[in-house]
Amino acid sequence: MIAMPLPTTLPTRKLCSTGIEVTTLGFGGASIGNLYHAISDEAAAATVKAAWDVGIRYIDTAPHYGQGLSEQRLGQALQGNAHSIVLSTKVGRVLKPINQSSRGTERHGFIDGLAYEPVFDYSYDGVMRSFASSLQRLKVSKVDILLAHDLGRATHGNQHEYHWHSFIDGGYRAMRELQEQGVVRALGLGVNEWQICAQALQHIDMDVVLLAGRYTLLEQEPIDMFLPLCARRNVSIVLGGPFNSGILIDGVRSGGTPYYNYSPAAPVVVERVKAIQSICDAHEVPLPAAALAFPLAHPSVISVIPGQATVEQVQAVSRWFQAEIPPSLWSDLRSAGLLHPLAPIPHTWPHALPQTLVKES
Repeated sequence: MIAMPLPTTLPTRKLCSTGIEVTTLGFGGASIGNLYHAISDEAAAATVKAAWDVGIRYIDTAPHYGQGLSEQRLGQALQGNAHSIVLSTKVGRVLKPINQSSRGTERHGFIDGLAYEPVFDYSYDGVMRSFASSLQRLKVSKVDILLAHDLGRATHGNQHEYHWHSFIDGGYRAMRELQEQGVVRALGLGVNEWQICAQALQHIDMDVVLLAGRYTLLEQEPIDMFLPLCARRNVSIVLGGPFNSGILIDGVRSGGTPYYNYSPAAPVVVERVKAIQSICDAHEVPLPAAALAFPLAHPSVISVIPGQATVEQVQAVSRWFQAEIPPSLWSDLRSAGLLHPLAPIPHTWPHALPQTLVKES
């Protein structure tokens, strides 16, 4: 369990008109669900405490992460202090009990998860069951943000239309009822595909989108249509996966296989990262520091939430987040054609983080 609250040292931003304020640096909870690597309960608790100690007050999780393990570990770590944290979790999968696997077993990217199999279910009943189970694991009576998880054509293929209509006809109604009951304050989607969010906004109202990896130092496609749509609809963006599966941490010179979007990076991606890394090196700015800073220059982006699995990773992310970045870095990236012409850039960093945004033509 985390000790008594410490003063928050990170700036915060408001989540549209909900009254919720999140720290601009958040904590992605997939890693403490044993994403790709198993860690102990004690190590997970220490990681959460380290995030607390550096001032993080926004944590995101999901039933999918470790088949309930991430939520369970957060419930233990935050017990008694969850009221001081902005907490988001997700619906869209229900966890069906299975026989416990042997140690070291990987399922859906998670090692040694709990003895459940996640099954997509965006129906009214599925959302209600999923949410009730999340509250039990998290040891809370309510959460701040509830997100429908992993909708989208790229995720579901020929099952997309089925899941989409199940959500629109049932799951979204359940989420609205939970909000009306006061057990959820804000609603949205947590996805890897911005296109499904644009589609959703034609049919429903939402407060926030947790968009993983699609508006980063490496790729900025949503700037053309989706982010302006969010600005018009007053929808806030939380940016997950700011390191694009790790390629914006180590770059492309470490000797290992660089990963992008959960797979080995294509040559064109490697070359683009190499060019970005060279400009960062010339300005003596760590590549991951620039990766954390860039998305927050957009006024719709309220937080970046990298995954953090160890105390050391939390401390490294905190250092990168607070690193000073000269404005000339951004202008050089722009001149090299490595930033979208319409993408806002930080004017100074970190001192003007909450207010000062610069948009170049």
